[in-house]
Amino acid sequence: MKNWKLKEIVMLSIISVVAGVLYMAFSLLGYGIRNVLTPFGLAPFGFEVIFGLWLIGSIIAAYVIRKPGAALLVGLISAAVEILSGSPGGAKIMLAGLVQGAGVELPFALTKWKNYQKRTLVLAAMSGAVFSFIWQLFAGGNLALAPWLLVSMLVVRLIASSLLGGLLGKWVSDKLAQTGVLGGYALGKEQKKKREDEAI
Repeated sequence: MKNWKLKEIVMLSIISVVAGVLYMAFSLLGYGIRNVLTPFGLAPFGFEVIFGLWLIGSIIAAYVIRKPGAALLVGLISAAVEILSGSPGGAKIMLAGLVQGAGVELPFALTKWKNYQKRTLVLAAMSGAVFSFIWQLFAGGNLALAPWLLVSMLVVRLIASSLLGGLLGKWVSDKLAQTGVLGGYALGKEQKKKREDEAI
């Protein structure tokens, strides 16, 4: 992080803390949805339909800051915050955050952290979904589930991650940038330049 500015580290910390606290709320929402779906035999989809919400912090950090490691660090730090907020998952949550953050980071790394278009953000969210899905096959015991159920869960997770991770993450970031609060960050500068070019 030697090339990071202090304000970028501060922003990363803020995103991580907010995401970590929200992830606790998302867990409660997931359990609620699972309870509603249980009578219909669809309990495994309770968390899948909102899975993208656990990736949104990493997506926003990568899109706003645009520095190597932003998505990975938020995945890890937000998991630590989630544990401190009262989650009983312990080290398992830390590993989940690391895996999800690494998955989100990969597409940005492949573009050498130069492409932050909508499709890249969506791809990053989907990558995070796949990484976490593979990890949960073993860590969560999902490997014992029926193949048709696993395929269905993966499809739902990919769709939810695209919408609630990639697209929602971009929308939230763009809205924040429009207020001017991100003027000192890569996204804010990009949008300012775009407005100036449109005004010419």
